[in-house]
Amino acid sequence: MEDRSHKVLLALVMLFLFAVIVLQYVCPGTECQLLRLRALSPAAAASDPYRAEDETPARFVPRFNFSAGDLLRRVDFNIKGDDLIVFLHIQKTGGTTFGRHLVQNVRLEVPCDCRPGQKKCTCHRPGKRETWLFSRFSTGWSCGLHADWTELTNCVPSVVDSKKEVRLRPSR
Repeated sequence: MEDRSHKVLLALVMLFLFAVIVLQYVCPGTECQLLRLRALSPAAAASDPYRAEDETPARFVPRFNFSAGDLLRRVDFNIKGDDLIVFLHIQKTGGTTFGRHLVQNVRLEVPCDCRPGQKKCTCHRPGKRETWLFSRFSTGWSCGLHADWTELTNCVPSVVDSKKEVRLRPSR
């Protein structure tokens, strides 16, 4: 009888050690969300996300403090008018995936025409032969490879305006 209880106790200790080892692989270090019960409390959800749990000063201080109005503002985009979306691709931020999403998955009255084997898609406005999207997936590398903000602000108006007749160019 005593031998059997020792085996059960040994099995429980081995199970506990196995669980601790697995937990170290799943949640290394002290940042394991599974062990932080305080993170599930409503008080923790309302706290400042830039404040450390031990109330030490934040190591990261945001440079841009956007108001709720800035984040929730609505911008009307008129695809049938002269509005243009210019996609600024910032490297290593998921820009290629997002750029493909803009031309392949956005539900529009006239969706972009993406043909197999082509790198560019044709994204025309309804009833017009002009594009509503300025990105590498619709216009190609018109402003250079991975053009930054400065290059785009100098390049986009000239590229877009060069494709229109002078009388059809919108005033910007």
